[in-house]
Amino acid sequence: MKITKFLSLTFLFSAFIILTSAKSADEKGIEKLHDATNVLKQFGKMKESIPRQLLEEYEGIVIIPKLINAGFGIGGKRGNGVAMVKLPDGKWSDPVFVTLTGGSIGFQIGVQSVDLVLVFRNKGVLTKVKNGDFTIGGDISAAAGPVGRSSTASTDYKLQAEVYSYSRSKGLFAGVSVNGSNLAINKSANSKFYGEGTTSGAIFERSTSNVPAVLQLKETLTAF
Repeated sequence: MKITKFLSLTFLFSAFIILTSAKSADEKGIEKLHDATNVLKQFGKMKESIPRQLLEEYEGIVIIPKLINAGFGIGGKRGNGVAMVKLPDGKWSDPVFVTLTGGSIGFQIGVQSVDLVLVFRNKGVLTKVKNGDFTIGGDISAAAGPVGRSSTASTDYKLQAEVYSYSRSKGLFAGVSVNGSNLAINKSANSKFYGEGTTSGAIFERSTSNVPAVLQLKETLTAF
């Protein structure tokens, strides 16, 4: 009887640990989605921001909230965020969790949290990453993006770069360079949020999630 009771308690405790761990993972994903939404809202409040024309013509976006940009002689950066691409019907796909890491050499000192947005000309650059990664500046290069609220603000700007970079930063750094950085699919975060075995390729091809945080992110991006 005691053994049976002990086993029952052990089973319940194990189930509790599993459930709370799953909830924690889910909450982390939702928190990251909320952070990404807030980044877009903050960019939208800026006097000079990402031109609407750019988002209309380009097919992919990566949002990295609170990217840590640090350096003391040799700099480094790391952050987790989300990537989304346009579907054939013009809607944005469900968000794929990604990780950006990189380093740089040169005199720099300080630690700073930066909100980073990368806008991609072709969605294939992101969808082909799948379970691998690629280097910005190696495989493709990023340029500082044009600014202007209205669609006409950048009419005279030749939108030819494969990736445009935008950053909101405060502190010792004036900005952040992403060339030389590595963008990788966060397979663990995607599996925890969408279910084991879900690939980034499958997520990029759909817009079916009814999670409120996902819907809010899409609405904010569409209305940007």
